[in-house]
Amino acid sequence: MRIKSVLLLAALCITTFSAQAADVLLKPFVLASQEEATMAEKSAQTKAALGAAGFNVVGEYSPYAGADVIVVTSEALKKNAAASEHGGYGAVQRVALTQVGKQVQVTYTNPVYMANVYRMEGDLSAVSAALQKSLGRIEEFGAKGMTAKAARKYHYMIGMEYFDEPSELASYDSYEAAIKGVEAGLAKNSNGVSKVYRVDIPGKQESVFGVAMKGNGDAGKYMDDHFIMSEIDFRDVKSTAHLPYEILVSGNKVYALYARFRIAINFPDLSMMGSNSFMNIMKTPEAIRLALQGAVKQ
Repeated sequence: MRIKSVLLLAALCITTFSAQAADVLLKPFVLASQEEATMAEKSAQTKAALGAAGFNVVGEYSPYAGADVIVVTSEALKKNAAASEHGGYGAVQRVALTQVGKQVQVTYTNPVYMANVYRMEGDLSAVSAALQKSLGRIEEFGAKGMTAKAARKYHYMIGMEYFDEPSELASYDSYEAAIKGVEAGLAKNSNGVSKVYRVDIPGKQESVFGVAMKGNGDAGKYMDDHFIMSEIDFRDVKSTAHLPYEILVSGNKVYALYARFRIAINFPDLSMMGSNSFMNIMKTPEAIRLALQGAVKQ
């Protein structure tokens, strides 16, 4: 009788734990630290900590004054990307430094959240633990949160794109030709789209590029990193790690997540209308698609 009671209690605990785990609300970003410092000081400290934790810096850029984004990968990230369909989107994590008054906020993308919205095989919890140990973790932020199950089937609203409905930007004769074409187009930077990083996925004909986007004048502002963020990144803790945008080469095809998905996964609680809303960047999704297409289509 006593043994049955113990087994029943153990089963109940496991069931309760599983239910609680399933109900955990994931958010897009993590605030690692917030303190008075210079950007240069925090950049040096952050990159040293990332290197010591086994992360490799593959790119860095300043999308606008007071903001710096450091893009990293690791063996664990690339291995999980290789095991996942179109896993290249999750082959990197983005770490941002943002000057807010006298303080510098250090934030990073939440690996577990990203693993789910990109429908990856593993949940990247070990990567999350490594980032927390190296950079710190005050809180997750950027949304009310959603469960892993909801994140895997996320779209902003009816009629808007899912993860598996990207834009096909270009098609080439081969993977090698596609890589050569994308590299050449980004180096040319003829329409304000330039390369920040490239990561090749091991064992697959797949590579992910990160790109900076800078538009000129009123006509180009809707694809411009600074303009977009000035409209939607308005809260006290900044979501600078939303940037940069990705281009994925998979086989002989070149893709990008459509902006109504790519922006919404990092700002899922943003209102459709009103101040600091999607309405203010209504022209952005198509402006980004055309800018990226123009950069890679020869």
